[in-house]
Amino acid sequence: MKVANKIIRIILLMLSDAFAVVASSVIALYAENLLGSFVGNQYYYVSLLLSIFAIFSAFTLLQLYSFSSTYVGILESLKLALATLAITALHYVEIRYLLHLDGLIHLGYFLIFFMLMVVFTFIPRYARRAVVALRCHMSNAQNSSRVPVMIVGAGAAGASLLREINASDKINYAVKCFVDDDILKKGTSINGVKVKGGRERIPELVKKYGICEIYIAMPSCSGDVIEEITAICRQTPCKIKTLPGIYQLVNGEVSVKSLRDVSIDDLLSRKSVSIDLDKIMDYVTGKVIMITGGGGSIGSELCRQIASHNPARLIIVDIYENNAYDIQQELLKKFPSLDLVTLIASVRDYKRMERIFKTYRPQIVFHAAAHKHVPLMETSPNEAIKNNVFGTLTLATLADKFDVKRFVMISTDKAVNPTNVMGATKRICEMIIQSFNKRSETEFVAVRFGNVLGSNGSVVPLFKKQIAEGGPVYVTHPEIIRYFMTIPEAVALVIQAGAYAKGGEIFVLDMGKPVKILDLAENLIRLSGLEPYKDIDIKFTGLRPGEKLYEEMLMNEELLKETENKLIHIGKPIDFDDNIFLAQLDELRQALDSEPTNARKLISKIVPTYIGNSDLENV
Repeated sequence: MKVANKIIRIILLMLSDAFAVVASSVIALYAENLLGSFVGNQYYYVSLLLSIFAIFSAFTLLQLYSFSSTYVGILESLKLALATLAITALHYVEIRYLLHLDGLIHLGYFLIFFMLMVVFTFIPRYARRAVVALRCHMSNAQNSSRVPVMIVGAGAAGASLLREINASDKINYAVKCFVDDDILKKGTSINGVKVKGGRERIPELVKKYGICEIYIAMPSCSGDVIEEITAICRQTPCKIKTLPGIYQLVNGEVSVKSLRDVSIDDLLSRKSVSIDLDKIMDYVTGKVIMITGGGGSIGSELCRQIASHNPARLIIVDIYENNAYDIQQELLKKFPSLDLVTLIASVRDYKRMERIFKTYRPQIVFHAAAHKHVPLMETSPNEAIKNNVFGTLTLATLADKFDVKRFVMISTDKAVNPTNVMGATKRICEMIIQSFNKRSETEFVAVRFGNVLGSNGSVVPLFKKQIAEGGPVYVTHPEIIRYFMTIPEAVALVIQAGAYAKGGEIFVLDMGKPVKILDLAENLIRLSGLEPYKDIDIKFTGLRPGEKLYEEMLMNEELLKETENKLIHIGKPIDFDDNIFLAQLDELRQALDSEPTNARKLISKIVPTYIGNSDLENV
């Protein structure tokens, strides 16, 4: 049906172009009082037929029968004008030199012929767009139910966005104005919508036009510029959306559907970390890779990025079958040739893990399995110790036994001067890694970083849920700050740190500027088109057990050493007596058999910097 409609449309355009040639010539002759002299002249009719054939050929060659009449633009207009001028020149040659009618016709004829040809060829191609624009303008003026919006960015992306909004019957938006920092654009119009000035006028224009939504259509601008403009937009009650990257504009994917809510990722006060993984992925290509906790936030992203670089085999180990199944199905669909093994197992189960190591002989292990929820681990410290400490000890022992080349453990900034059980257990895990590296051929390393946006249990999804429920949003303390990184950023840096590993290092990722959680909550409310404390209240609940106002990336004794990547540093290992440490681990293991209630005191013996809350109940 679509093909038939296209053919009919082309035929109608060709007929209108043939009519344009004949009508332009006849009217021009009439205007020059020459019509009577040419009617019945067979040479004149031959010249018209030649001109019609020429216009069909020229317009087909320039693809003027195939473009969309809804989105006809400057390029198509230039092609039409040039083709029409060429047809006029050809018509001049035919009449004066081929048909020898130069004595009967004047130069004014050709000037009128050209102008009429422009009009007659443009009208059928611009008619639909003109009707759409007129209808949209009338609708905007008469229909108050359309959502008033502002577009920030009066460039190609903004113009494309406006055209699509105007062309669609299903989009209930009315673009009231453009904003652009380019002073040369101020006062100009795009399809009847004026550019009202720079970003500083956004709050004023929102009030003037009653703007409800702001669309940021600046896909080629840096993150810093987007952040500055978004900060201004957040001063208004408007919902903010942004257009994706410039590559989508080039691919013709810019559309209203491409608009997305401004995510909190856009507001981290820093540029997104960019790493060329192709340059550093040689160490996983062609290798057998095991990822524990492979169904979790970090583990699943490790799976995605490693799967895209041709490992010999990828082994996913996770205790939670739903997460393991989800990432398994995703990878099988995206990488059908991937040798993928998905196993349900607990890192605490030595015999089960030993069978896995013996069967699949992994060459590189990424250990992401852990209990990470701080408040939950405060009331169940024994489980944190069993899973985090002795799960890591099990894997380290087996990695050494089965000659794993490299073992990369995911750690946390909460391991530094820990105030909670989770952080203290992760510090013990780092010590296990350093201890094993001293006496094993396996290269054991740990990678330490802060909070990850969008991970399971992170604050952003919780805030979004609370906003969707109408509030309030709960923040523990008005001054609490955290370091944030997106999941893909963190994982890319983990993989690169693994490439730098020599053994024994604790890699520390540069998390950028810390973010105040209160600011995060307020911004997220504004991005939802609501006003903090007015539409959505914010309440402070007090610090949770084991929580501190700010996290540190280094302990006092550690010093940073740079790597090739300025965002990855190496913390100098803190010396400790391995024999004493291993004896303490053995004592801790024996104590766990009786489910002790003094777990915090036991781990504080191993981690002197740990200051726990001894008043909490253990269950």
